[in-house]
Amino acid sequence: MSDARWIEVEIDFQTASEHFHKAAQLYKAGGFEGDDLESYKSGMAFMHAMQSGHTSLESGLVRILKILGEEAPAGGEWHTDLIRRVSRPTDGRPAVLTKGAGEDADETRRFRNIATRNYNNFRPDEAKKSVNAAARLAGCLIVELKIFRATIDPATTNEPSV
Repeated sequence: MSDARWIEVEIDFQTASEHFHKAAQLYKAGGFEGDDLESYKSGMAFMHAMQSGHTSLESGLVRILKILGEEAPAGGEWHTDLIRRVSRPTDGRPAVLTKGAGEDADETRRFRNIATRNYNNFRPDEAKKSVNAAARLAGCLIVELKIFRATIDPATTNEPSV
């Protein structure tokens, strides 16, 4: 598909990968303990990187659905429904994300939900599962997108990437 909207999808996936990678680095660096400004900055930077990673991923996934002429989920559970939908094939398309990537995306979605509503209760020791999911997504999102595009339109395998 030579649809130029794929450029923004690629940018969203690259941005998500970068944020997830940086979030994993921030988590590894630690420094969350204490009540001082540095501890606050460490925690907030980590949570924001995780939130930004997942938000960028969602943006790319919604763009894909628009390109395919598929309505994005709506309603109060749309974030959950989006991940579920793109992780499954439909009559008109294969799954956008593989099972593992879909599970990891759901984990980062759960973390974002906690982080955006519960800043004051951040528990670094309980974030490990989400960090591992983010690190895996950082390493696979671009490949997942390329495989999906090649599956739905093999002619795109020769198109330059952003």
